[in-house]
Amino acid sequence: MNSQRPVNLDLRTIKLPITAYTSILHRISGVILFFGIAILLYGLEMSLSSEEGFARLQACMSSPLAKLVVWGLLSALLYHLVAGVRHLVMDAGIGETLEGGKLGSKIVLIVSAVLILLAGVWIW
Repeated sequence: MNSQRPVNLDLRTIKLPITAYTSILHRISGVILFFGIAILLYGLEMSLSSEEGFARLQACMSSPLAKLVVWGLLSALLYHLVAGVRHLVMDAGIGETLEGGKLGSKIVLIVSAVLILLAGVWIW
């Protein structure tokens, strides 16, 4: 089969709509949460094992790297939550048009950015 269609394999030149970016970010945040749960469960196990374990975890959580990891996990959770609410709203029949999808994606990005910034202020 000899197709005359042009093939663009340069991913840097492909322009995706905003709805695609929010969908891709929703999937990425889900993967981050999946693996981040292991870190959080390890910290929970350490804190509940003994008083020394709790003290070690408390000392570890005061480091800037630990705060960055917690902020990253919280950011993924907040974005995933806001994008999930958007999906629930769309399941109810609101915002299913092309214009509604674009507006919903913009709202998701703005609300998520505000919540992530507030989470950063709260953590630090």
